Amino acid sequence: MNLWILLTFTALAECRYQKRGAHSCPDLCSCSFPPSGAEVVCSQSSLTHFPVNGLPSNTTGLSIQSTNLNRITTSHLNVVPLLNNLQLYHNNLTSLPSDLLKEVPHLNTLDLTGNQLVHLPPNVFSHASLRSLVLKNNLFERADSEWFPDNSSLTWLDLSGNRLTGVPAALLHKLSNLENLDLSDNNLQDLQPDALKHLHHLKSLNVAGNKLSSLKPTIFTHNLKLSQLFLQENRLRELPATLLQGLQHLELLLLNQNQLQHFPSGLLDERKSSFQTILTGNPWVCDEKMEYLRKWLAAHPQNVIFLEEVTCAGPEALKHRQVVSLTDSEIGLHKIQK
Repeated sequence: MNLWILLTFTALAECRYQKRGAHSCPDLCSCSFPPSGAEVVCSQSSLTHFPVNGLPSNTTGLSIQSTNLNRITTSHLNVVPLLNNLQLYHNNLTSLPSDLLKEVPHLNTLDLTGNQLVHLPPNVFSHASLRSLVLKNNLFERADSEWFPDNSSLTWLDLSGNRLTGVPAALLHKLSNLENLDLSDNNLQDLQPDALKHLHHLKSLNVAGNKLSSLKPTIFTHNLKLSQLFLQENRLRELPATLLQGLQHLELLLLNQNQLQHFPSGLLDERKSSFQTILTGNPWVCDEKMEYLRKWLAAHPQNVIFLEEVTCAGPEALKHRQVVSLTDSEIGLHKIQK
């Protein structure tokens, strides 16, 4: 009888301990406990170390944001083996260990926005089946294909706001499941001809805010699912006539703030009725080469955002005129008299 009582008390004590562990919360953090697993948010600037003590063992979401955290290791994450969402943005991380994700195999989303990362070790993202990876606003000057495993499961990659001058084709070849790729606000001067070749599922590509001066005619040949293409704020001087060929799903094309003077004939043909584009902020030269764009704008005003701001930069007599308002004679076209 005494043995039975002792076992009962032992079981109750263990149950209370487990419950307390599952519903504890680290200092300087707040916790919630939905049925899917604990969610922890730590956003105090006074936080300087990973909050190991008190982390619920059933934590599935952990956000450490705007703190002075400067180090994270695999042993830290070992205490949250069920983690599937890890937000580490606006901290002071300068490096990551290569085995960081080894103990969190269920991790789906990793956000490292706004840290001080410059280099990463090989295989750093190879130990979890990541679907979304955000490396925005760090200090990367290069992206390394060795970060990722072959045939990575990533569908979302954000490398915007870094110092990249190029993106190796070998890196993108490992990311054949990508649907969203953001390379905006870097120092890209060119895209390798076959860089996007294996991205058959790509729906959104953002290379805005770079230094691209030209694009290869076949750069998007294999990206037939593209629906959003952000090319604004580059140095594009001209576009190949076949650049958008085959992109039947394209719904948004941003080309504003480039150096475009003319549009090649046929570039915007066969667009969907829902297609939208922005063309402002380019030095359009309104001569006979403007015929295609002028006619397209007149026929599709509903597809152009800020249509009235698509204006001539030259010649002097037509400066600031709306392109869509020009006549044949004004752009030097004369109808042949029969």
